[in-house]
Amino acid sequence: MFPIRDHNPSSRTPYVTWGIIALNVILFVLTMPGVGGMESLWADWALYPAAITHGAYLQGLVTHMFLHAGLLHIAGNMLFLWVFGDNLEDQLGHIGFALFYLAAGLAAAAAQILTDPSSTVPMVGASGAIAGVMGGYMLMFPRARVDVLLIFIVFFKVLPIPAWVVLGIWFALQLLNGTTAGMADGVAYWAHAGGFVAGLLLMVPHWRRMGGVLFWGQTHGRPPHPEIDYSRSNIPVVRRRRR
Repeated sequence: MFPIRDHNPSSRTPYVTWGIIALNVILFVLTMPGVGGMESLWADWALYPAAITHGAYLQGLVTHMFLHAGLLHIAGNMLFLWVFGDNLEDQLGHIGFALFYLAAGLAAAAAQILTDPSSTVPMVGASGAIAGVMGGYMLMFPRARVDVLLIFIVFFKVLPIPAWVVLGIWFALQLLNGTTAGMADGVAYWAHAGGFVAGLLLMVPHWRRMGGVLFWGQTHGRPPHPEIDYSRSNIPVVRRRRR
């Protein structure tokens, strides 16, 4: 189940979201073995929980958010950021969103370190920060429609599903996998869960400024503007919400 787009257009150009995606892609290419010649940067900028607890490699708290371990890793993360990032940037502004993103990433790193402070396994990836974006998105637009690609062996179908269902299932899976697998399969599930919760909490002040529960009541949990309709053609058409 992969979210591929939402029906929630932005009123401002998401320069920060695009910039984060571009920076991640550039660093991925530069640190690929035998390609960019900067392989050592990956090791120096990864996050090592055991080192952090001893006051070493502190730069990894931030730099790990911009490194990735493989093509599928970066492709999945950038897809999620592409789908959900522009709408939070629209809400928070460019600088506000950049600070939100970094704060969520730091909180995700802290969650992973707390669960296994003696780990020497390097952690890289934007997943924790992007999980924060997803948590904030769910708070602001729980009923925004998200198109999800469902794959059944050789068949596939795109279904529009409310954001709270898509993101709620994703969060539940992180908790389940974190409890049962930990990092045995190489995935930092607790960083995902911690980033998601942090993003939701960090978004609460803005949500309250927008009216809190009254904001939900006015918008019915959907975007506070016309949605995009992809159903009639390949060209997105903005249409009014049905309440």
